[in-house]
Amino acid sequence: MADIDLKLAQWKLVEVGRVVLIRSGPYTGKLAVIVQIVDHKRVLVDGPSGDEKKIVPRHVLSLAHATLTHFVIPKLPLAAGTGPVKKLWEKSEIDNKWAKSNFAQKTERAERRKNLTDFERFKVLRLKKQARYEVQKSYAKVKAAAAK
Repeated sequence: MADIDLKLAQWKLVEVGRVVLIRSGPYTGKLAVIVQIVDHKRVLVDGPSGDEKKIVPRHVLSLAHATLTHFVIPKLPLAAGTGPVKKLWEKSEIDNKWAKSNFAQKTERAERRKNLTDFERFKVLRLKKQARYEVQKSYAKVKAAAAK
């Protein structure tokens, strides 16, 4: 028989300890961790972030309102209280990992651009034009040198 090399899929599973991003409701944009699975559509979450503005109280959340992230808190006991969850959250450095993730950086850039004033948007437009002009100028030099 032929040797078959099986590779596990890189799916993000709904599991205890999985960090989720809340997409809608009063805690939109905040992180929480799955503490217990209620049923196939709902989970119990707790978000003990280090920042006071980002804390999510323990509540049942529909999976339709959550996005699973790649981050998992290992060895989180089933239905752990807020205290142990907070200790493991800080030990796993979830806030730092999230801040460094591409999704968080992209969201922050979009939020910053959304809050620009008209004059700031105009300055960004002018800077982009200047950068584009410099690139075109250097490209023209390279093209002219290659044609000789």
